[in-house]
Amino acid sequence: MPAPLNLWVNGDPVQLFVREDETLLDVLRDRLALTGTKRGCGEGQCGHCTVLLNGKAVNSCLTLAVEAEGGQVLTIEGLARGEALHPVQKAFVEAGAIQCGYCTPGMVMTVYALLRENPHPSEEEVREGIKGVMCRCTGYYKIMEAVALAASAPEAT
Repeated sequence: MPAPLNLWVNGDPVQLFVREDETLLDVLRDRLALTGTKRGCGEGQCGHCTVLLNGKAVNSCLTLAVEAEGGQVLTIEGLARGEALHPVQKAFVEAGAIQCGYCTPGMVMTVYALLRENPHPSEEEVREGIKGVMCRCTGYYKIMEAVALAASAPEAT
């Protein structure tokens, strides 16, 4: 039986009915056409589906949509303001930390959440903070550069 779901996605109110077993990832991609959030492993291991739910980074593949009832969801599409990239997104581009790009939305959202909690993390704190997002292309060096660059931007959080 479908359940009502009322939430805010990227600042916009959303009302729809969802199956009780439907994930937040399914709702974002398949129902709301927000395809920036990537479908990866489906088991919470790769972090490619990371979004913010009520300010906290979550794996949307493991989060039931009904768990987001009344909540605030922020996806990669909601991070930029119009055509202006968010400083974290801009830092990833400038540092060349985007290679194939598949992990980039999850990594950017994870870094955004990390910098909100800790605006000036140490290298060890960054490594710990991003360990839940798998990247097979960059070797993480450019990602680490991007995080340092983003952390130096005053408006990154």
